[in-house]
Amino acid sequence: MNKFWNWVRNEDTGAAELIFNGPISEDTWFGDEITPAMFRNELSKVSGDLTVWLNSPGGDVFAASQIYTMLRNHKGKVTVKIDGIAASAASVVAMAGDETLIAPTGMLMIHNPSTVAFGNKEAMQKAIELLDEVKESIINAYEEKSGLSRSKIARMMDEETWLNAKKAQSLGLVDGILFAGSAPQPKPEEEPDEDTPEEDEPKEDTLTAMSYSRAATMQSLMQKVSAEHKGTPVDQLMSRLNLLKY
Repeated sequence: MNKFWNWVRNEDTGAAELIFNGPISEDTWFGDEITPAMFRNELSKVSGDLTVWLNSPGGDVFAASQIYTMLRNHKGKVTVKIDGIAASAASVVAMAGDETLIAPTGMLMIHNPSTVAFGNKEAMQKAIELLDEVKESIINAYEEKSGLSRSKIARMMDEETWLNAKKAQSLGLVDGILFAGSAPQPKPEEEPDEDTPEEDEPKEDTLTAMSYSRAATMQSLMQKVSAEHKGTPVDQLMSRLNLLKY
């Protein structure tokens, strides 16, 4: 597989940093995914504080759950820095940070889980029950990080919510915004011309979430998944879910 993550050491602090970029998957289906087994092996070799630079459109929620758990279990402070996007399953990984920061231009997206299943009526009902349980497990991570109510988080997932940096911080899904203390001070305002009436400029709502159509935002990711992943038996999905319960 083409490994897209890389371990580096910060020369100033001596702390390990993980450059974490790309889709998340439990198996190396496409040759460029993060796999929990490989991640665990490399993480076990790192001691002390860890910084994770995260930029991912998401992927397999079960793999993301394993990565989340491994980061939470790491012996040392874990700082997650979202430098691009943490969408779908990747947003679960972002919740693993003891401190989670996001770039001013970064985005975070949460939505309901989805799966590909086939079978008879009973199999489809099992798939529905599976997705309900997976949603509850994802809510656990968002709830613990943000302190938001489960009902509010569930509604946000129903609506496929895209959050800019300030909105994500206001909701408690991230702890801060990168470079927030390094912004230049505003220049002194010029005295208004006495002959020109001062106009009130509209204030920008900086806490408004950015929105995109579902088809446009998920097309590139789902096109790749659908081309290779033809379907997973519901029983197999249920067995994977059971692994998360214990």
